Amino acid sequence: MVEKSIAEINERIRDGSVHVVTADRMSELVEELGAERAAREVDVVTTGTFGPMCSSGVFINFGHADPPIKMQRVWLNEVEAYTGIAAVDAYLGAAQLSVDKGEEYGGGHVIEDLVADKQVDMRAKAYGTDCYPRKEIETTLTIEDLNQAIMVNPRNAYQRYNVATNSTERTLYTYMGTLLPNYRNANYSGAGALSPLINDPDYETIGPGTRIFLCGAKGYVIGMGTQHNPTKGFGTLMVTGNLKEMSPEFLRGATFFGYGATLYVGIGIPIPVLNERIAQKTGIRDADIRTEVLDYGVCRRERPVVREVTYEELKSGMIEINGKEVPTSPLSSFFMADRVAKELKEWIERGEFFLTLPVERLPRDTPFKPMKQTRELPLVKDVMIREVKTIGEGATIADAAKLILDTQNTHIPVVAKDGRLVGIVTAWDISTAVAQRHEGLAEIMTRKVITADEEEPLELVIRKFERYNISALPVIDPEMRVIGMVTSDEISKLIGKRRRWEWKLKL
Repeated sequence: MVEKSIAEINERIRDGSVHVVTADRMSELVEELGAERAAREVDVVTTGTFGPMCSSGVFINFGHADPPIKMQRVWLNEVEAYTGIAAVDAYLGAAQLSVDKGEEYGGGHVIEDLVADKQVDMRAKAYGTDCYPRKEIETTLTIEDLNQAIMVNPRNAYQRYNVATNSTERTLYTYMGTLLPNYRNANYSGAGALSPLINDPDYETIGPGTRIFLCGAKGYVIGMGTQHNPTKGFGTLMVTGNLKEMSPEFLRGATFFGYGATLYVGIGIPIPVLNERIAQKTGIRDADIRTEVLDYGVCRRERPVVREVTYEELKSGMIEINGKEVPTSPLSSFFMADRVAKELKEWIERGEFFLTLPVERLPRDTPFKPMKQTRELPLVKDVMIREVKTIGEGATIADAAKLILDTQNTHIPVVAKDGRLVGIVTAWDISTAVAQRHEGLAEIMTRKVITADEEEPLELVIRKFERYNISALPVIDPEMRVIGMVTSDEISKLIGKRRRWEWKLKL
């Protein structure tokens, strides 16, 4: 039976006899030697992850101006920070977007610029008071001009991540990166066997007070992160550290095209091997870590599970979905995660970093609840037209024109012989076809049809109307058969009814 204490390990760090390995090497040792011998030989296992962590940010104190100002709003390089704290304090979130550059530049980029000692333009507005009379200020500053710049990240270092793929006919732009149509790629995040919480799944050594590597500086775990979901294996950490001590090598602003700004954060956590049980847990391999592939083409809180995979499969660069080989892409950097783990290992070996036990355990039974909604959104089934005439793909343009005249519907779904939706034709298509002397419907119909399902919130349908400049779309079942049609006119009628009802209630 192997038993060690933090004090014993820290003494070995002081005298230079400590034995430190990275998490990937520990898995090899446990497999080779067994957990008990590995626990005798190894004192510390270092972990590392380097990936996009949107829930990150910095508390800043600018110091007082002359005359003083109580900032009501403040912008750094045209990225707004939150000022509802005190006169010259603000919190800059990594995901906040620039006023003028949009998703190309955000809070994460400002944070990187500060750490890289670049000049940042600051402007602020205020309403003016007797003790803070100034109403406007503009200046240029660097990180050294700030009194404090304290990184406080509400949610970092997810224990593991779901994988994202896309079953629809169109490209999706998400926080999991760009997802190509028809399962043409699958994106994932996390460093697998190197990830901190994967190596301490029961939170024995990681918790409030644990000293960590944070973006090239020494930081601490504050407590559980937001959306901490330990019962499902999705634990998270809230962490803090001094931004002035950080390195741009381990902290990078980034943009996900079509989604927004984020911050790549390097986190490394040492795990003291106090006994063989902890040694066994730090011996985890990528093949042991399982997660689910979710279909992000279904925009709901609970997305459909496509299949289960291991991180070993994901790292191979290819997984199988519905009999098809699908390439996988990591959003995290394995190279940088390894750099973090090795850098932390060197700090410990040089006697520059000592270990701490948490002052209390992270909760292991915290439920992760969905948002309470007191007013449910109307769904497609609440407004869709259920009696919808369709037309076969072999029909003529004259047939389609007659159907439009008979039904007074300007959008006609086109179906195959088995009833599956294969296209859509509009009154505008018919007019164009007549002018260009087309005869067959197959020549003019739109084949990539934007669709909805009956349980879809109308808010998503309205977004589709705006995005694709359309005014109607077919409602389909899982077999791609048309069960209805939703139009902008029907949505307008529903909204009008709701407004009249609310107005009557006010009376």
